Amino acid sequence: MVRYNQTTEQMMLRFYSGLQERGCRHYAAQEVEKLGYGGGKSYISWLLNISPKTIRKGKIELPEVDLYAQIPVGKQRRDGGGRKKFCSTF
Repeated sequence: MVRYNQTTEQMMLRFYSGLQERGCRHYAAQEVEKLGYGGGKSYISWLLNISPKTIRKGKIELPEVDLYAQIPVGKQRRDGGGRKKFCSTF
C-alpha cells in the first residue's frame, strides 16, 4: 500500500476539511484514482475518515456528465436526495 508522507497527509486533511459534501466525495475519488489499484481506496478512506461507499459514489459521479449535471448549482445533492423529513402522526 502506498502512503503519502506526513506533511502531505496533513495538507490533504486541511484541504479536505474545507470542502462541502460533493467536493469531499470527488476529492476522495480523485485521490483513489491517483493511487490506483491495491489499497488506494482503503488508505484514503482511513486517512479522510470516510466510508468506502462515499468514495464509490464520487467515482461514479465524476466521469458521468449526466449525473454531475443533475446536481443543481449551489446544492450538494440531486433533487430528492438526503434525509427525508420526519412526520409524526400523534
